[in-house]
Amino acid sequence: MASERDIDQELVLRVQRGDKKAFELLVTKYHRKIGRLLSRMIRDQAEIEDVTQEAFIKAYRALPSFRGESAFYTWLYRIAINTAKNYLASLGRRPLLSTEYEDEDGETLDTAAQLPDLNTPETELMNRQIVTTVNQAVEALPEELRTAITLREMEGLSYEDIASVMNCPIGTVRSRIFRAREAIAAKLRPLIDTAGKDRRW
Repeated sequence: MASERDIDQELVLRVQRGDKKAFELLVTKYHRKIGRLLSRMIRDQAEIEDVTQEAFIKAYRALPSFRGESAFYTWLYRIAINTAKNYLASLGRRPLLSTEYEDEDGETLDTAAQLPDLNTPETELMNRQIVTTVNQAVEALPEELRTAITLREMEGLSYEDIASVMNCPIGTVRSRIFRAREAIAAKLRPLIDTAGKDRRW
């Protein structure tokens, strides 16, 4: 049975031989993932769509020189992140972490699991505060740490793929993710401690 990477590689080879339909299949497959990735950096939905399209255009133009040393989606993620960074730099803005999309997709760091699973208004409020605190903590991180933790926790990429996307050694990725988690945990501790004191069982 062919792996996702093998399927992508076959589609890439077809694009390199001039098959435009094969590229449309790659766009269909990764459009939503790239949009979701960029929603961590850009807030405006129309801008996300524009940057996503620009990233795919850049990928299409660069595909003739793609040699398959990394997985296609890793290569595509790198192009998308760089396109977003360049877009934001041209506007004099720094990447932001959106809160809207994580809630909608249910894809935030799962710190709410540390709280009791009681459907009380207090617990729901606490869960919302934790999500907000996590998002604010991630938003406050330096860009390298924010990108690393987003790719790991929200996109589910392996350390190897993140190293390839960020063009740095795996050890650096591990260090950045560790530092990001420490920073987020430091912001969360007061909330978790308060929740622990309030327990009545």
